[in-house]
Amino acid sequence: MSQALPQRPWRRAWIATRRRLWFVLAAFAIVGASYLLGRDVLLDYADRIGIDAERSRRAAQAGLQQVLPGTPDLGNLSARLAGSGLTMGAPIFMRIFKREFELELWMRKGDRFERFAVYPICRWSGDLGPKLREGDSQAPEGFYTVDAKALNPASRWHRSFNLGFPNAFDRAHNRTGSFLMVHGGCASVGCFAMTDGVVDEIWRIVTAAFQAGQKRFHVHVFPFRLSEENLARRAYHPSAGFWRDLKPGYDSFEATQLVPRIGVCAGRYIVTQATGPGDGGHEIANSCINLTDNKG
Repeated sequence: MSQALPQRPWRRAWIATRRRLWFVLAAFAIVGASYLLGRDVLLDYADRIGIDAERSRRAAQAGLQQVLPGTPDLGNLSARLAGSGLTMGAPIFMRIFKREFELELWMRKGDRFERFAVYPICRWSGDLGPKLREGDSQAPEGFYTVDAKALNPASRWHRSFNLGFPNAFDRAHNRTGSFLMVHGGCASVGCFAMTDGVVDEIWRIVTAAFQAGQKRFHVHVFPFRLSEENLARRAYHPSAGFWRDLKPGYDSFEATQLVPRIGVCAGRYIVTQATGPGDGGHEIANSCINLTDNKG
């Protein structure tokens, strides 16, 4: 019966060193993963705390003053338009940023859109991320279109227009919900609520655009401004991949001040940069072809 030869001292030392090395590497991996995941959890928590605090602050301000800080001079619409070289009835486009509590209204001037106003949003419900199902209290994210049929001048929330959720993308992912609107009243369950004065001004501009011939306008809803820095800070969020899919649409408008051509193909948003001064009124269709026509 043979016996195992005793290990040489240098071999025992090497085995011990290798084990320590593997332990150190594993520890670094665990700490690194914990840091990254922890950072994401902390950032998500900070977003939620900040959003809830902002909701409470804005609701209190609106209740006391009826005008939120940052609201344009609503009694001076004509002069503001003239000062910007813009004309009532020009085609319009909107962007909403949840984290910033802002609704941007753009109007076409010549062959480009120009930002006319940034309105403070009084309240929206849910967290950052898209709406997934009826009853989840989430305000939607994505690309939507509004036509004249979506307007409700006798809304229980003063005035409202329906964003058109679910769109072709939402339906492709079996997302459910209804009556997701921009409205007055400063209260929301899945909607974007403005003060009554703000929604009145938006209403005047929207109805003038329709009366002048725009068939529909786009409303692009983002969780926050989709800079690389903001996306990188939230790279581990459950909605990070969806936000990356929204970024081409965001970047296209940022680069051109023209509403990009947007369609849906195989459950993905397809974005084609606009090459001409259309009114940004095309429908977002569930189609994999004809996405390069930038008219209208």
